[in-house]
Amino acid sequence: MAQLLDFEQPIAALEGKLREMQQLALDSQVDVSAAVTALEVKINDLKKDTYKNLTRWQRVQLSRHPGRPYTFDYILGMSQKFVELHGDRTVRDDKAMVGGFAEIDGRTVMLIGQQKGRNTKDRQFRNFGMPNPEGYRKALRLMKLAEKFNVPIVTLIDTPGAFPGLEAEERGQGEAIARNLREMFLLKVPVICVIIGEGASGGALGIAIGDRVLMLENTWYSVISPESCSSILWRSWDYKEQAAEALKLTATDMLGNKLVDGIVAEPLGGAHTDAPAMIETLKNTILRTLAELDALSPADRISQRIDKFSDMGVVLE
Repeated sequence: MAQLLDFEQPIAALEGKLREMQQLALDSQVDVSAAVTALEVKINDLKKDTYKNLTRWQRVQLSRHPGRPYTFDYILGMSQKFVELHGDRTVRDDKAMVGGFAEIDGRTVMLIGQQKGRNTKDRQFRNFGMPNPEGYRKALRLMKLAEKFNVPIVTLIDTPGAFPGLEAEERGQGEAIARNLREMFLLKVPVICVIIGEGASGGALGIAIGDRVLMLENTWYSVISPESCSSILWRSWDYKEQAAEALKLTATDMLGNKLVDGIVAEPLGGAHTDAPAMIETLKNTILRTLAELDALSPADRISQRIDKFSDMGVVLE
């Protein structure tokens, strides 16, 4: 059975009643079509009302749903050919950061993103989607390779943050992310960044400097997670819901504050309810956005990219 979040329980209860009615009709040959139709309408209305009025914390929960498509799901679903590239040519190959050349409907792009795991063994192998410094250096190497061959770059962001371990700091975690920020501003090829799940802190920002930054509908993007914010301010994780409200970290919040450029709609109930449809929607959005960016010269793209990020924030005197 699919994992249910607390606010999805009323919907699941009605869907259970619907299955019972349908089974009753099959077993007894009783015509309950009118009741079934009425219940289907009720369920659909409840779904629309529920997912339209989600709190910020509930959006965070949806962004972490274990059934959501991960980076490799999008890469393999969108592309007809994909060649994964490995290693940062300095330390090792970071399994939390993946990337390579892909062909999407005849268009070659460089796809890069953080990859989480589906089970315990895979999560450990992928370090729970938290890259080390070599992951960000690997991402930058692939971006420079794409620039060399005039191939546009698409990054898919889904991470609880860069790995905070001592060994990561010893190998220059902050420097690696900072270098990526600087270099991504100056890339001559189109760069599209998409938050597909969690977008936490510098771990997300390290591959999120682009001409267009998009967020899926039920994702979050912030300097800190609600739990970490709660633990700092209240010395407890019990206030994570209040922290989520204060952080204003949803796609709607980010777009309203002009920190992202657009929101990609998800299927009703979240991306995990219809992964093929979500993947197709994102593919079409990426191709459409690339067509828009192709109309600009490299100099114009770089100038607009720098201006966009430089204009972020509010200064009060």
